[in-house]
Amino acid sequence: MSEQVRRLSLPLDKEELKTLRAGDACLLTGPLYTLRDAGHIRLLAELEECGTLPYGLEGQTIFYAGPTPPCAGRPFGAIGPTTASRMDFAAPALYRAGIVATLGKGRRSKEVKRACIETGSVYFASVGGAAALLAKCIDTAEVISYDELGTEALRRITVVDFPVFVGVDCLGNDVYDV
Repeated sequence: MSEQVRRLSLPLDKEELKTLRAGDACLLTGPLYTLRDAGHIRLLAELEECGTLPYGLEGQTIFYAGPTPPCAGRPFGAIGPTTASRMDFAAPALYRAGIVATLGKGRRSKEVKRACIETGSVYFASVGGAAALLAKCIDTAEVISYDELGTEALRRITVVDFPVFVGVDCLGNDVYDV
């Protein structure tokens, strides 16, 4: 676990991911894609139908979040991490299809940890309960697909210095076990 904060540019480079360790504090800057439960079901169906990730998602990071409407001149009033284990049903398949990282809160399953090892991917954890503060790190937002799902739509957001910790590294180490 590093003592200093790592500044990471999105999309993430697989070689850089290999240097991260569970517990490392990081600041993310660049594009993230938000998606939650219902959106994951739709994305998995499209992946199965097409055989590849749609919407330019290969090499990207998915943030498990359901943002609130715009407020105070920002794209969202609040945006906080959703409990990641709710997306464990989809994460291994999405990692194998080319997603390089996911971001949420809480523990992940053994299957997700195994997929991180197999694919060289990572899981980032963020702090729950700080959604209004995290919204200040969002520069832009646009709906990419599934607009009818409301807060669970697929969105591309641009973050600046978004604070996270490495929850599970590409070696399968888990911050919740450290």
